[in-house]
Amino acid sequence: MENTTDRKRIFIVEDEPQISRFLQLEFEHENYDCTTCGDGREALKIALETDFDIIILDVMLPSLNGIEVLRRLRQDKQTPVIILTARDQVVDKVTGLDIGADDYMTKPFAIEELLARVRKLTKRTAAPAVVLSCGKLSVNPEARVASYDGHQIDLTKKEFDLLEYLMRNRNIVVSREKLIDAVWGFDFYGYTNVVDVYVRYLRSKIDDVYGVTIIETVRGAGYVIR
Repeated sequence: MENTTDRKRIFIVEDEPQISRFLQLEFEHENYDCTTCGDGREALKIALETDFDIIILDVMLPSLNGIEVLRRLRQDKQTPVIILTARDQVVDKVTGLDIGADDYMTKPFAIEELLARVRKLTKRTAAPAVVLSCGKLSVNPEARVASYDGHQIDLTKKEFDLLEYLMRNRNIVVSREKLIDAVWGFDFYGYTNVVDVYVRYLRSKIDDVYGVTIIETVRGAGYVIR
């Protein structure tokens, strides 16, 4: 009998039967255990009740669209999610990433690229989990949990990514341009003040709540956590 202990579990949420079946066959060929669903509301129920290594999530779904499925899923679980969408508009990608998607692909896509992105997100490492700490603030990158004095801080994906990067570079002043490259990606098209906006978000959830100064502004240079 085949040993399936090390096989990764993938959840394919796609309402087009041909695409769903195609993805299932491709991933089973790559030795993944596959579960499929074509309904948004049912997919959310399954995703909350089952531990998957990764979820492939279509945006256009019946009963509950993929963005709303992801929004509700992120209230309880941090399973890696790749969004599939036929819409090539920046707003769809930004919305998905901001509420917790780990990656996205626009239809039509090359299956080889999707397989590569899935491998990257599901890559397992034997390295022990490292918790980043600075005073009473701690960030667990593996669990994607941030807390202050033992109280968990509710952060969006981008807020967490920004805080994690600053914590990894604590005592180093990081420029807005470098933060954009690290957190939003080198191909990000937008204004550098997006960093200022997200720093304000973090301050409203940490500094304002606990009466501390976590992220310092270094005029003309960037931001730093000391």
